Amino acid sequence: MPSLKISLILVTSLGIASFSVLDTNRPHITSRSRLTTNSDSVAAGRQLAVRYCGNCHLFPEPELLDKKTWVTGVLPVMALRLGLKLPGHDTLRTLPPDEEKAISKLAIYPSEAVLSKSDWDKIVRYYESTAPDEPLPQKPHPDVTNQLPLFSAQEVFLSDKPVPQTTLLKYDVTTSRLYVGDAQQSLYVVDSLFQKENTWPIETPATDIDFPKNAAPRPLTIGIFSPSDQQKGSLLSLASPSSVNIRNLPRPVQFATSDLNADGKEDVIICSFGNNAGKLSWFDGFNPTKEHILKAFPGARKVEIADFNHDNKPDIMVLMAQAREEISIFYNLGKGRFKEKTVLRFPPVFGSSYFELADFNGDGFQDILLTNGDNWDYSAINKNYHGVRIFLNDHTDTFKEIWFYPMYGASKAIARDFDNDGDLDIAATAFYSTTNQPEQGFIYLSNAGRFNFRPFSTPEAANGKWLTIEAADFDHDGDLDIVLGSYFHTVGEMSQLLLRGITSFPQLLVLNNQRK
Repeated sequence: MPSLKISLILVTSLGIASFSVLDTNRPHITSRSRLTTNSDSVAAGRQLAVRYCGNCHLFPEPELLDKKTWVTGVLPVMALRLGLKLPGHDTLRTLPPDEEKAISKLAIYPSEAVLSKSDWDKIVRYYESTAPDEPLPQKPHPDVTNQLPLFSAQEVFLSDKPVPQTTLLKYDVTTSRLYVGDAQQSLYVVDSLFQKENTWPIETPATDIDFPKNAAPRPLTIGIFSPSDQQKGSLLSLASPSSVNIRNLPRPVQFATSDLNADGKEDVIICSFGNNAGKLSWFDGFNPTKEHILKAFPGARKVEIADFNHDNKPDIMVLMAQAREEISIFYNLGKGRFKEKTVLRFPPVFGSSYFELADFNGDGFQDILLTNGDNWDYSAINKNYHGVRIFLNDHTDTFKEIWFYPMYGASKAIARDFDNDGDLDIAATAFYSTTNQPEQGFIYLSNAGRFNFRPFSTPEAANGKWLTIEAADFDHDGDLDIVLGSYFHTVGEMSQLLLRGITSFPQLLVLNNQRK
């Protein structure tokens, strides 16, 4: 999900011990030999960086970014969070009044510096001396074949709006209808021929929706799509009057339902991504006055509900983005109580963007499919560690990375058996990538066995920036099709593609499965 990530968040008042630089769950990141130096100043700088930059999240190694990005992009923001005043850097003064008011309440910028200017200078020298001159290249990987072997492409235009801004794709299996949300306060209902059947006006852009039995659909609306600390998100119902009314959420992006406390009533877990503040919380019986906060940090991106420890109670797995990037399981202890176990942790500039559960090796245990590529932050460069990953479950909820495919700006991946050969293929999008290779904003990874995947795309993928993706048998012919939703945040992004000769900008790209 788009986010304005503070790449290095410091909460020194918590007194949390620094995380170890070495982490068994740390994903593979391609690097070159680090520059070495015997400078006492640089060595001292590393010690200070480990102390202050690893206080609440994994310590970020210099190789993650190039020198310029550290010095001009990330470190000045870190300085503000340490209470240092730097000439030309005053975050609050550049914000609209509503945002300035919201951030001031959070008190994320200390009024007094928590370290001396000389110590800060040592940290800067450490990163400047040891970071690579340029962003490190991707490791070798198979080239993308720009022709899909299984699908035919169809562009879909749902309205006369000049800029596609699709924020949601969700298929209702019961009614065979696709729900399409956009950033211009519309929620479209589309039939199996991708013809617009109905339009619902909604308060703010929809980011998720579910379809309860014998009840109206329940859309989740984000409030403000761009990074913001204003709490204007809602979970409502399309019924009139709404049967659900949970409001004042900080940029919610996804939700799931289950009877968490075994009282016979459906509860809802909401990922309120936020910006500088956010939360993961559940509401007992959908009651807005019965909120239980599981995690009071920004970046809650997605939850999956499953019985991980086989005790017949629904547990919660969550992906947290922003600086405290991790995947955790909240084991259900009963009576509304949970115990958290962090199963994967990532560096603060990792860019975690999406995950889902799937059994890749057929052992009956859920593995993790993860994308990382969120680049709406202070380090918007190509990162060689962005891409798609598979983590295998060892049957004890310990996950180990087994496969990685580099993909700049990777935003979402789904695992399905598209070719019906008995194994899981992957369809992935890269919303956060640059427009240099727009056709690689979508990649279909065909499973060739033994964790070998062959990458394919299609020329039509160059005609959009694909934020959303959904898979279903839309045409009822017995196989799974794919729909991509395009989102241009600015007209400038479209202009860059126009300069490359691209003139068609559909809201949806339908990839019709031609398997016979």
